[in-house]
Amino acid sequence: MPSPQALPEGPSFTPLRNRSVLPLAGLTMLAVEDSRFASEALRLLCQRSGARLRRAETLTAARRHLAVYRPDVVLVDLGLPDGNGVDLIRELTRASGGGSLVIAISGDPDGWSAAVRAGAAGFMEKPLNSLAGFQQAILGHLGDRPAAAVSEEGGAIRPDRQALHDDLVHAADLVAADLESWGSPAARRYTVNFVSGLARSTHDADLAGAAAVAQASPEAMENLGSLLAERISCCADPFASGRRKGDGLLG
Repeated sequence: MPSPQALPEGPSFTPLRNRSVLPLAGLTMLAVEDSRFASEALRLLCQRSGARLRRAETLTAARRHLAVYRPDVVLVDLGLPDGNGVDLIRELTRASGGGSLVIAISGDPDGWSAAVRAGAAGFMEKPLNSLAGFQQAILGHLGDRPAAAVSEEGGAIRPDRQALHDDLVHAADLVAADLESWGSPAARRYTVNFVSGLARSTHDADLAGAAAVAQASPEAMENLGSLLAERISCCADPFASGRRKGDGLLG
């Protein structure tokens, strides 16, 4: 006869030792990321890993967050509207008593060198769509965290199309602003980097090619704007057909 303190056993009872533990359960993260599409991917990755996520779109917003909130992990995109994420990485890793694990993220694989020199513990290349890869990248730098099995869930993370649509509209607005004030190379460079990152995330070869030459002339920038308008039209219509080679997720 079981003692009065014994827990009931039955179909709905699973001993704690047999439950699967989410690998990043309890961790808090701040993503400093300007792309809605990339941020949505990070949200899904964190949700399925047990971590809690906040987002800042700019260096200024990130610094406001960090003045009152110290997350366990800070994920810093290198290309941001108001500067280079390397500067924030340097600030965080050189501050006394910082404590946060700092990892750089970028669609440009060449960015890892500057990020690591600035003090980043690691580098993750966008698109971020592998759940197991994301978990391993974080856990590899948390040596004092109790071991937990990395997810065996297959398939890639697929952010929703609304986030993609929002990024495309934002990119088109950036292109329009660049054409109005062609004398700002820094603004054009940010636009090109933003669109290039989006093209990589969506595996859109045509958009990547147009972005690569967009800084050369107003005509090339106008061509990039035309391609973005096409993508916006396709993305807004879930029944759009006629995917072309190079359209990636946009068809």
